[in-house]
Amino acid sequence: MSLPFYQKLHQHYDSSYRNRDLRTTMSQYQQEKKSSAIYTHGSTAYSSRSSAAHRQESEAFSLASAASYQQQASRTASAYDYGYSHGLTDSSLMLEDYSSKLSPQAKRAKKSLLSGEEKENLPSDYMVPIFSGRQVHVSGLTDTEEERIKEAAAYIAQRNLLASEEGIMASKQSAVSKQSSAVSKQSASTLHQEEAFEKKSRKVAIREKAEHLSLTKTLEETEAFHRKLNEDHLLHAPEFVIKPRSHTVWEKENVKLHCSVSGWPEPRLTWYKNQVPINVHANPGKYIIESRYGMHTLEINACDFEDTAQYRASAMNVKGELSAYASVVVKRYKGEFDETRFHAGVSTLPLSFAVTPYGYASKFEIHFDDKFDVSFGREGETMSLGCRVVITPEIKHFQPEIQWYRNGAPVSPSKWVQTHWSGDRATLTFSHLNKEDEGLYTIRVRMGDYYEQYSAYVFVRDADAEIEGAPASPLDVVSLDANKDYIIISWKQPAVDGGSPILGYFIDKCEVGTDSWSQCNDTPVKFARFPVTGLIEGRSYIFRVRAVNKNGIGLPSRVSEPVAALDPAEKARLKSRPSAPWTGQIIVTEEEPTEGIVPGPPTDLSVTEATRSYVVLSWKPPRQRGHEGILYFVEKCDAGTENWQRVNTELPVKSPRFALFDLAEGKSYRFRVRCSNSAGVGEPSEATEVTVVGDKLDIPKPPGKIIPSRNTDTSVIVSWEESKDAKELVGYYIESSVVGSGKWEPCNNNPVKGSRFTCHGLATGQSYIFRVRAVNAAGLSEYSQDSEAIEVKAAIAAPSPPCDITCLESFRDSMVLGWKQPDKTGGAEITGYYVNYREVIDGVPGRWREANIKAVSDEAYKISNLKENMVYQFQVAAMNIAGLGVPSAVSECFKCEEWTIAVPGPPHNVKYSEVRKTSLVLQWKPPVHSGRTPVTGYFVDLKEANAKDDQWRGLNKAAIKNTYLRVQGLQEGVSYVLRVRAINQAGVGKPSDLAGPVVAETRPGTKEVVVNVDDDGVISLNFECDQMTPNSQFNWSKDYIPTEDSPRLDIESKGNKTKMTFKDLGMEDLGIYSCDVTDTDGIGSSYLIDEEELKRLLALSQEHKFPTVPVKSELAVEILEKGQVRFWMQAEKLSANTKVTYIFNDKEIFEGPKYKMHIDRNTGIIEMFMEKLQDEDEGTYTFQLQDGKATGHSTLVLIGDVYKKLQKEAEFQRQEWIRKQGPHFAEYLSWEVTGECNVLLKCKVANIKKETHIVWYKDEREISVDEKHDFKDGICTLLITEFSKKDAGIYEVILKDDRGKDKSRLKLVDEAFKELMTEVCKTIALSATDLKIQSTAEGIRLYSFVTYYVDDLKVNWSHNGTPIKYTDRVKSGVTGEQIWLQINEPTPNDKGKYIMELFDGKTGHQKMVDLSGQETPILADRARVVGGLPDVVTIQEGKALNLTCIVWGDPTPEVSWLKNEKPLVPDDHCSVKFEAGKTAYFTINGVSTADSGKYGLVVKNKYGSEISDFTISVFIPEEEARKATEQSQKGNKKSK
Repeated sequence: MSLPFYQKLHQHYDSSYRNRDLRTTMSQYQQEKKSSAIYTHGSTAYSSRSSAAHRQESEAFSLASAASYQQQASRTASAYDYGYSHGLTDSSLMLEDYSSKLSPQAKRAKKSLLSGEEKENLPSDYMVPIFSGRQVHVSGLTDTEEERIKEAAAYIAQRNLLASEEGIMASKQSAVSKQSSAVSKQSASTLHQEEAFEKKSRKVAIREKAEHLSLTKTLEETEAFHRKLNEDHLLHAPEFVIKPRSHTVWEKENVKLHCSVSGWPEPRLTWYKNQVPINVHANPGKYIIESRYGMHTLEINACDFEDTAQYRASAMNVKGELSAYASVVVKRYKGEFDETRFHAGVSTLPLSFAVTPYGYASKFEIHFDDKFDVSFGREGETMSLGCRVVITPEIKHFQPEIQWYRNGAPVSPSKWVQTHWSGDRATLTFSHLNKEDEGLYTIRVRMGDYYEQYSAYVFVRDADAEIEGAPASPLDVVSLDANKDYIIISWKQPAVDGGSPILGYFIDKCEVGTDSWSQCNDTPVKFARFPVTGLIEGRSYIFRVRAVNKNGIGLPSRVSEPVAALDPAEKARLKSRPSAPWTGQIIVTEEEPTEGIVPGPPTDLSVTEATRSYVVLSWKPPRQRGHEGILYFVEKCDAGTENWQRVNTELPVKSPRFALFDLAEGKSYRFRVRCSNSAGVGEPSEATEVTVVGDKLDIPKPPGKIIPSRNTDTSVIVSWEESKDAKELVGYYIESSVVGSGKWEPCNNNPVKGSRFTCHGLATGQSYIFRVRAVNAAGLSEYSQDSEAIEVKAAIAAPSPPCDITCLESFRDSMVLGWKQPDKTGGAEITGYYVNYREVIDGVPGRWREANIKAVSDEAYKISNLKENMVYQFQVAAMNIAGLGVPSAVSECFKCEEWTIAVPGPPHNVKYSEVRKTSLVLQWKPPVHSGRTPVTGYFVDLKEANAKDDQWRGLNKAAIKNTYLRVQGLQEGVSYVLRVRAINQAGVGKPSDLAGPVVAETRPGTKEVVVNVDDDGVISLNFECDQMTPNSQFNWSKDYIPTEDSPRLDIESKGNKTKMTFKDLGMEDLGIYSCDVTDTDGIGSSYLIDEEELKRLLALSQEHKFPTVPVKSELAVEILEKGQVRFWMQAEKLSANTKVTYIFNDKEIFEGPKYKMHIDRNTGIIEMFMEKLQDEDEGTYTFQLQDGKATGHSTLVLIGDVYKKLQKEAEFQRQEWIRKQGPHFAEYLSWEVTGECNVLLKCKVANIKKETHIVWYKDEREISVDEKHDFKDGICTLLITEFSKKDAGIYEVILKDDRGKDKSRLKLVDEAFKELMTEVCKTIALSATDLKIQSTAEGIRLYSFVTYYVDDLKVNWSHNGTPIKYTDRVKSGVTGEQIWLQINEPTPNDKGKYIMELFDGKTGHQKMVDLSGQETPILADRARVVGGLPDVVTIQEGKALNLTCIVWGDPTPEVSWLKNEKPLVPDDHCSVKFEAGKTAYFTINGVSTADSGKYGLVVKNKYGSEISDFTISVFIPEEEARKATEQSQKGNKKSK
């Protein structure tokens, strides 16, 4: 028997089954059977057949040899390659190919996907056996994620298998039809022979063995060949070869779970505990997970009760996911109980686990502590709900059953929510909040037959939008319908649309096992249902939805649960058809061949859903359809015509439902369906009724009669009438708005059903209005009408019991009781009290009796008609409009007897308020029993709360008459108690009950009474309290006496604010005004109005009654650029209603050609413009302001010289503006002295152009300028160097072009010239360098350089502060730019400080040098001739002349000689010599008359030089005698 290749191609689904079947079939020839042959194959039993039938089957199988099979397999592989290259699946290839190729004797053949040439290459003489079967055990379909995925994979595998069976069934039946008659004729005799058959012949045994070996070899070769062809056809979903086994173990033992998984590609396996992935890192050492050689293990170490759970092994690859389950139960020894090992995480244990065997408590009390309250979260956040569970009696071995519910439905652990039970605390944790999680959460704790539960609401707000104004995310994305062709997805619309209407929704899909999301629709759909097409059959998908409005696309919703693209009809058929790839019994039979049958028309065709986007059709398959699958074709036609068009031309429909798109909205259609199989296309079904494309489901109508009612101090109950005629209603959205705000906020983000909802999270004391709208798949209704406004405050309830009942006074037959008011008033004012009493005889109380029929309003009451000396007990109940509260606790026993004490009784109703860090106010009521004489005053005592009784200290030395006292001097943070004692003439009475303890502190948020004067001058006192309880009220008092009935005051309270208004504040209203807040721990404040404060408030009220518009700047006038006149003033603030009246000389003026008015309300500036001032405009101008009640004005007087000056200035500015229309001077001509001491004339020009010329003049004579001016910077300059008196004059510059001309003059004469010269001299003086010293031949020169020198600069020298007197030795002067002082032949007296002062005409500028001390060695060390040379030397001719002189200088000076002021060159006749640096010698040998002349000795060193002159005169004796004779002769002649 050879293996058909179609089984080989599907070996990955059930390879073990096919191989075992083959081996079982081959072994039939080697077994002896006396009756029928029964072959065993796993859990599959084959029916009995005769040995002859077996032999016939063997012969049929032997028709295909190993060689022909190999050739067949090769051709089949090529066909598979073709199918994959064209995107075809295995199943489609099998359905349309095998039945036609493998059975040549079939009467009909299906259309093949292969070409004619490929068909010819396929084997045509092959016959296959027919396998049909019936599954014995098939598990039902479930809704869990894992089983849906498993179910999808099972269906695909089974369908492919069964399709193969149907394809080859006809082939097999045709092959054996010719043998069937012969077999039937011989059946009786063959059966008889088989029963007697004992052994097979040797020949048959050898032949069977040979065939078996040959077939095995062929199978192995073919398997290897196909494995190399393409791995794609080997891909298959995971399959558990070995499933994990459940275990029951003892505590502290280890347990291992094993499993083995097959699949391609290799599946990834994950272990779960109670649907939560196991994290080995979170519990180190607890779990060990290993995967080796395809074997996966989970080891749990040291098991305890927490490990009792259901464990899941999840295998997943690209083809799908499969799970296997195993339970682990951890048992405990019945011996000693180890509490440290017990953790109550086993809520899955049955209740009988610990109760039933031991018969524990028959009744349990269950209490919840630390309960979770109404909670608010946001999408994406984490949240935890929890409470502590207290169960009495406590049983160690027993733990309660904990169950959480949302809106009444049980909450199961998932990736979104986890539950935990720690033994005394139950917790529900949301790892990622979604709006789907919003709802009423209930925890139910069950112990045996008893249970308790607690509930609170969880609100989930929308996450912040990524795009501002985008809508919120939809919610509750689910699958309404799923089949092979499409999946219908539905969702709920969000409550928040981002401020713009939602235009529609986009649906995204993602295949399970991937992270790739793709958009399913190109245009937004408005209907909240949409059929998603384009799915791969058998694959599982998840979906999400996004809303879109004009601002953008919002965040996506939470993903849906995985949905498989499977036909529900196929799922139902799966329950009764075999599931070969998994478990079950397969019965193998042979059936008669069936001729091809054309399917009949479908039935019950109807339009199940119609929207503007799509139409969904549904029908039932035809009864006549043969044994093979059928396909459907949908047709449509316009209403009123018979022009039918096929809708699904490309892909046939496989399921009896179909969604049609691309229909024209508003148009009418009819539809019909045809069936098709390989035999042909059947007749059409009956056409549907005319269907109009559009939303059949209408948007619901808005709800009505929105009625809010009080609930708590932060919530309101809203009820409404449900929408009429609403179909498929999803629920309602409720919105709230603070009255007057105009801003609406959603109260719920998950639609609620019913007609009542509690809106939480509201502000206490605020007034809200509400509105509701309904929602269904078609959309959201219009908003309902707004409800009436309601203030958020707690609903009214009966008050709590009074407390501290005491006896205030006792008489012979009556008693006066006092008590403190209840802590909680129930949200309404207490209207009275009822007192009950009873007799107590020998400690045994009697029955209660009513003391008063009419309620008493005070916290004190006199009970009459009592028995003297009888002991009584009392109780008091408070009442408000809600009813009578619970009575107080029974008082202590009081004896009814006459009090004869003379002193007063204790004050009562002692209370404190206005608690601050250093003070508080204590108030009380007078004692009921005043004693023999009236009460004259009170003493207040105080001590620390923990101090002993001997630590009481009085706060007032003298008794006070008031029933209140402000206690000062408290220490911050210290707790005190206080009491009050009354006094009369007889003495001080008993102290009151204690008030406190109270801590001296200013609590956070404490506020004071604030005085306010409104715009109408109304004076009010205002107080605000942020710590009010739902039952708190404001109580105003004057001097701590209630002011409820005062005709001079109005009191208004709203929410946490209260206001007391004075109707006419006057002297009679002086006093302390206080406001106390009831039902709080002494919260209150007060305000003192004395005479000074009264005057201030009345003045402020008068100002507000008759307000003035505050003026920032009074009316002023200014001249604008064109000579316009601007009148303006500025007010502090101007409203939109401000009116301004303009008055001139007591007459109103209006805007027109002459006057232009303007008001800037933002800046408060009021302006009026006039083009020109004329003589008739002289007068008084007034601006009058009116802003509501406020008035104001400002006046400006323009008369006489003031007006004339203003008029002249306006005319000047007008002319200036005309001048500036052409080229003009922006800055007129001016001068500037540069750093080089030059004078720069400059001006700035404007409005010039290229053709504009500039001409300079001096004294009306044009000045030629070398450089041409460029006006880039708008500056024109004229530079005058070395300015002096010659440059004085009148300078003028003229600008001119075709638009006009402008000129600027600058007078530099007289005083203007002197001013300029002064600045020039100043600049020259500042340019002077420091004084320097220079040695000259004559002496020393002190000098300084300036930029240049002018005679106007005066130079003065001084020595040691004394002006220098100039002589021939000391001289001063100027040479070029050098200013000098020459000191010839300096002496030590010339040492000292020398100052040169340069006077510019206004200021002197000094330079100084010091010639004293070590700083001026020049006087001592300069070269000089000390002595030795005569002034004149007379010598006779022929004589020798020798002169010697002493020279001084350090360093040693250089010596040279001069003759007649020319250098003397020494020779033999005249020689010179200088020795030892001190002595100089001059020698002339044989003097002649030629040697006569002026000689000089020049000595010089670095400090200076000196010349010593002398004259040599040579005479001849004869000549002298002759001259003498001649002289005498001349003298004689004269005498005669």
